[in-house]
Amino acid sequence: MVKIRLRRMGAKKNPFYRVVVADSRSPRDGRCIEEIGTYDPLAQPSIIKIDLDRANYWVKNGAQPTDTVRALLKKAEASQEKVVEAAPEKAEETTDE
Repeated sequence: MVKIRLRRMGAKKNPFYRVVVADSRSPRDGRCIEEIGTYDPLAQPSIIKIDLDRANYWVKNGAQPTDTVRALLKKAEASQEKVVEAAPEKAEETTDE
């Protein structure tokens, strides 16, 4: 079975995670199929960068996100919607000549 889960990186007491797609039988920090994002829990506010297109692709093809990754995906989708809403619409420029 394919899982979407976190791979721990970083130094001791300074975790940094990569969101990866991996076979459920491989170890936590072992071989992965694809890296689709990162998560930095120590930053204020925490930084979540996930390629949502690739995550949705893997979920549609049967990959099971872990509970933590499922929560991160929801936060990433919500923050992406905020970015889209906050972007000002370009007003049409009119020139009087």
